[in-house]
Amino acid sequence: MTTTNAKRGKLFSKDILRSASLDALRKLSPMQQVRNPVMFVVYVGSIVTSCISIHSMAIGSNTALEQVWISVWLWFTVIFANFAEAVAEGRGKAQAESLRKSRKDTKARRLATAKRDAQTEMTSSSQLSSGDFVLVEANEFIPADGTVVEGVASVDESAITGESAPVIRESGGDRSSVTGGTRVLSDYLIIEITAKPGETFLDRMIAMVEGARRGKTPNEIALGILLAGFTIICLLAVATLEPFSIFSVKVAGHGQAVGVTSLVALLVCLIPTTIGGLLSAIGIAGMNRMVQANVIATSGRCVEAAGDVDVLLLDKTGTITMGNREAAAFHPAPGVRAERLADLAQLSSLTDETPEGRSVVKLAKKEFGIRERDMHALDAVFVPFSAQSRMSGVDMGKRRIRKGAADAVSRFVQEQGGEVPAPLIECVKDISRRGGTPLMVAEDHEAIGVIELKDIVKRGIKQRFADLRRMGIRTVMVTGDNPLTAAAIAAEAGVDDFVAEALPESKLKLIREYQGAGRLVAMTGDGSNDAPALAQADVAVAMNTGTQAAKEAANMIDLDSNPTKLIEVVETGKQLLMTRGALTTFSVANDVAKYFAIIPVIFATTYPQLSALNIMGLNPHTAILSAVIFNALIIVFLIPVALRGVRYRAKPAAVLLRDNLLIYGLGGLITPFAGIKLIDVLIGVASHGFHG
Repeated sequence: MTTTNAKRGKLFSKDILRSASLDALRKLSPMQQVRNPVMFVVYVGSIVTSCISIHSMAIGSNTALEQVWISVWLWFTVIFANFAEAVAEGRGKAQAESLRKSRKDTKARRLATAKRDAQTEMTSSSQLSSGDFVLVEANEFIPADGTVVEGVASVDESAITGESAPVIRESGGDRSSVTGGTRVLSDYLIIEITAKPGETFLDRMIAMVEGARRGKTPNEIALGILLAGFTIICLLAVATLEPFSIFSVKVAGHGQAVGVTSLVALLVCLIPTTIGGLLSAIGIAGMNRMVQANVIATSGRCVEAAGDVDVLLLDKTGTITMGNREAAAFHPAPGVRAERLADLAQLSSLTDETPEGRSVVKLAKKEFGIRERDMHALDAVFVPFSAQSRMSGVDMGKRRIRKGAADAVSRFVQEQGGEVPAPLIECVKDISRRGGTPLMVAEDHEAIGVIELKDIVKRGIKQRFADLRRMGIRTVMVTGDNPLTAAAIAAEAGVDDFVAEALPESKLKLIREYQGAGRLVAMTGDGSNDAPALAQADVAVAMNTGTQAAKEAANMIDLDSNPTKLIEVVETGKQLLMTRGALTTFSVANDVAKYFAIIPVIFATTYPQLSALNIMGLNPHTAILSAVIFNALIIVFLIPVALRGVRYRAKPAAVLLRDNLLIYGLGGLITPFAGIKLIDVLIGVASHGFHG
């Protein structure tokens, strides 16, 4: 069972709508409503107007019907706000349910020691503890999260990532972490359990997407306080209107005082109910969109922080470049034919199964038609690459052919009594300056030439960096390459800065320097040596293929293990902030328009001059009800915007602010005028038809 359908399904499914409708009614509990101050005021107002309506009907008041309808639509306002939150939660629950189905309580073979031939006992995966060793063989499920301590195997992780392609997991290195619920397809693994029962990665994923640990983010709390403060001001202002109205009627000697129902309607229409009703849904939807990108966030705080990030630390390999260097050209030494260089380069690469080695064989075949030989007939003995020698090659009788790092091969030539020609040394430097990687080829004491390997910069990455720059985000490439190579790749990719020959300490130091200058930093990592920097970064995305230490240090985990996902994470965070800002602007602008709909009507009998403010020409008997109906319906119409998010555009902050004010500010000002007028006309037509 994969999470793909749950993550990429329709915005509204029948199951989600049915569940959300019931949850919207359950959320009418006072304990639920008090968490949202704005909507709690509407909730209390609905109760007050309902009591007044019941009393008016009991005494046969001629305004009873109007009061009943206002009460009904006030309740709808509360229910629609609950519905928005319930739909957002429902999408998370659907994703969580899909993940929960993939979790299995499997049988596990617990080992006495970390040896395959050790004594075993069968137990349930729920009985495993941190530090236990288990043996998992082909076609068996991994019982819990852990680290591979022995073995190499292909693993099906589709239950977690939604992707069907298997991945390799092995002991040591950065691909030793395994996740409970995934299946071993071949060979075997001995795994040391690292998670306690109920605290596995899958358990944490389910809790995150259900919103159980979402909490409110600092910006959300700050906005909530602002909205609550604005609501209190409106409440105090409206509360003074009734005694003022009574006094004015007595002084004027005509008209009637404003009723409590009208004042509650005025209050509800003036406070920011639109954003108040959608605020929680926006936050939950932001986390859901992160899940749709196959990224699990540990909290809503880090999703929001991603939107505020202004420095990105990006690994070169796999993020900026394709990850596999390719042979691009042969550069022979003076007096050496290019075909001889290609022949020797291919001979030394025939057993090299790395992408670079295969590309050398392919280039020799392409440019000179050199095909593979019968190495057994040539009495060839291959010399594998090692970190110490930094060379590989082949020995054929007395001939010794070597290929590797320029300085290592140069030493080999000198040890044989030869010397590397000056033009070849200059060629090595030139390739490095252009961002390539030079591999020197030698036969015995003679330097034959240089193979130029090129890092292939990903297509479109330069434009993405330009988009980030326009948004005020600084991109920094981190690589272990030498400064010349790093500078060339950085220039080709269009990053703002680079760090060459980077060590874990230098990454940590760089992050602290940026944070000390007031910047927010995001980075990715997968190895244990990345853990300190990940723990320091404001937004840290660990690869799912990475080590347990990297996952625990990060606040986000990318299930696809795609280093470029960091850019999508930042864009998703930006979209969350843009959506919240846009709907807040729309809500405040709405309130201004609703002011002109209600105030003139409420006080027109006492102050006929206020009729001049009735610029919409609303019917005095239905204007308040029209405004209340619009106030409720606009929440429904904006639910898709809150869930999908405002469309992300890579623009500077000043331009985004301007567009936000023009589209959502001006739109929020105009929409109520048209909407309230239309509702008023429809109510008038319906009333006329009913009485007729």
